[in-house]
Amino acid sequence: MNFLRSKCLTYEFDNPTFRTACMNPISVDNVVDTYRFYAPLYDRLFGAVLEPGRRALTEAVCAMRPTSILEVGVGTGLTLERYPESASVVGIDISKEMLEIARERAENLPGRSIHLASMNAEAMDFPDGCFDCVAIPYVLSVTPNPERLVAEIRRVCRKNGTILVLNHFSGSRFWWFLESAVRPLSKRIGFRSDFCYDEQILKYDWEILSVRKVNLFGLSRLVTIRNT
Repeated sequence: MNFLRSKCLTYEFDNPTFRTACMNPISVDNVVDTYRFYAPLYDRLFGAVLEPGRRALTEAVCAMRPTSILEVGVGTGLTLERYPESASVVGIDISKEMLEIARERAENLPGRSIHLASMNAEAMDFPDGCFDCVAIPYVLSVTPNPERLVAEIRRVCRKNGTILVLNHFSGSRFWWFLESAVRPLSKRIGFRSDFCYDEQILKYDWEILSVRKVNLFGLSRLVTIRNT
């Protein structure tokens, strides 16, 4: 273990400078390759274990009754059937293999307005302010440039619209050992375990409406945000 890594493990809870410096990079190719592998296995690997968070997210969306919803990182479409039937839903993902499974799910929801597209969420093709609600389930820590993604979701969400971020954030004493163990494997497993809530959520000038811990032992948080 080199000196910088040792310092990071020692100070990561108390020193955001070290935490930011140690956040492992992920490239677009890493994401595409990883989820090409995950696609046929994703529902079995991550379906049930992350389901409480997805359910909390879709319940929050339904309570708002938006007319238009964008889901960034729709994956295999596990959330699609639980969005409001009256809403127009757009789901994007960078993985074509994941989208193929999502399209099969959407076909089993006749009469619903669901449009799925392959797109890099860091450079979306949508006009400004075109969605009432933007949902980001388990995506923020797997995108190569989180700041660019945040800038894009804020751009396409209407002013005073709602952004829901569902993600794992590092710093939990319970999950510290596992986070440390998988940190060097971020490129292979497709997400960063060293992902700080303060650095990735609190630094923006949006309005945080609520924060709720979800999934096993508070593994993830559902953050509801007004796009001010």
